[in-house]
Amino acid sequence: MAKSQVFFTNLRTNPHSNLLDKLERLVARAGMLDMPLKDSFVAIKIHFGEPGNLAYIRPNFAARLAQVLRKAGAKPFLTDANTLYSGRRANAVDHLQSAMENGFNPISADCNVIIADGLKGTEQVEIPIGGEYCKAPKIGAAVANADVVVSMTHFKGHEQAGFGGALKNLGMGAASVAGKLELHSNSQPKVNEDKCIGCGVCVSHCAHDAIRLDDKRKAKIDYGKCVGCGQCVALCQFDGAVLASWDTSERLNYKIAEYTKAVIKDKPNFHISFIMNVSPECDCWNHNDAAVVADMGILASFDPVALDQACADMVKAAPALPTDNRLHDGHSHETMAGQDKFRVMHPDTDWEAGLEHAVKIGIGSRDYDLINV
Repeated sequence: MAKSQVFFTNLRTNPHSNLLDKLERLVARAGMLDMPLKDSFVAIKIHFGEPGNLAYIRPNFAARLAQVLRKAGAKPFLTDANTLYSGRRANAVDHLQSAMENGFNPISADCNVIIADGLKGTEQVEIPIGGEYCKAPKIGAAVANADVVVSMTHFKGHEQAGFGGALKNLGMGAASVAGKLELHSNSQPKVNEDKCIGCGVCVSHCAHDAIRLDDKRKAKIDYGKCVGCGQCVALCQFDGAVLASWDTSERLNYKIAEYTKAVIKDKPNFHISFIMNVSPECDCWNHNDAAVVADMGILASFDPVALDQACADMVKAAPALPTDNRLHDGHSHETMAGQDKFRVMHPDTDWEAGLEHAVKIGIGSRDYDLINV
């Protein structure tokens, strides 16, 4: 089987070529314009960033991509689906306001924004794929009804998946609220009472009123209400909320791969990843910790699996930034070049499982040739 092609451009610029120009050359060289774009509705799947988080992709990049697509005759729009957990992106009204605040609006991003699963996250299309874990993933209607899907991904760590790459952006990001529930349904956390300090952050941020503090000021989870969204795990700064022993990162990544298969099923699709501001956790939280490696560049491919593998390989090979960051918590200030930094930061995760399952179900290859542009 032939290797997939992944195209890469670094961040070096000059007065005659800025990063926006380099992005345009990258996607052209990688073949994006060879897709049937004329008169096609093109969903640009992106993450708008929870307000307070500053690591998300700059809207300038989205604007240039939208301009390139329109020149080819397409009808592009920026999109993401609502979140399962509480926050400022849990419904279309708040989600749109958050997107606008972060610069994703028709003026700065030069593109309209459509929330994929509607006002309350209920506008979805079930796409049968006969998956091992998900038979008919529930995809936000605006993505499901688009003619072409183009993903723009901020490559970074993720507290449950290991890292957030193209598969995560597509598979979890395009899922409706009910789809996200299916993705997380086996991810209900537990409380480590020895670590819980009773701060109440998990209680105040639980969108489903599933957590309370008992008489000893220890968090208690009502599993009849818990949907397994994992927000308490991500927010707890004391390791008081953790994934239960019967839950696995592998299963979540298997489901993400199957949801990605549904998103791109029978659609021309193309994917871009930005190795910039590589934060330890995803852009869903209202803060972003310090970057763990230096900014590297932009990659593009028709194969989202190869793209994720290439990004992971580059971050793995890179030295850790010497400044204070998550990689140095509990570790000496060694360079960590060649180490799997996502496993260092999130030792209970297994990002490789998702890529292996994605190969198994036929949506890409982990073997690739890296082509410099």
